[in-house]
Amino acid sequence: MVKIFHNPNCGTSRNTLALIRNAGVEPEVVLYLETPPSKEQLKKLISDMSMPIRDVLRQKGTPYEELDLANAKWSDDELLDFMMAHPILINRPIVVTPIGTKLCRPSEAVLDILVEPKRGAFTKEDCEVVINEKGLRV
Repeated sequence: MVKIFHNPNCGTSRNTLALIRNAGVEPEVVLYLETPPSKEQLKKLISDMSMPIRDVLRQKGTPYEELDLANAKWSDDELLDFMMAHPILINRPIVVTPIGTKLCRPSEAVLDILVEPKRGAFTKEDCEVVINEKGLRV
């Protein structure tokens, strides 16, 4: 079972989803802006990634600056509350597989947590080759 917390408007998220499908897997796609994870789910995802909460906060195209989220005064619990109130603050895509949970930035990071990471050649939307015609990761 593979799950991706996906934003279809994000190129990195689209490329990650395409890499999962290139591995022959049809993941559970969670459109997290429409159906955000619960606070406890998000806390577990972040814990499973072994990342500080601040590393999962998205800055670009979000209310990060206007909410003054760079300020060290905010506790992890408060940052989670901001992410619940504004799911766009959750960096993406987050992928969960039997091997692990990972923030897949860049998109090819997903190959590290897929059981069978590649079936054929793969090129990102921006024409960057990730897997060549011999099936080798570039």
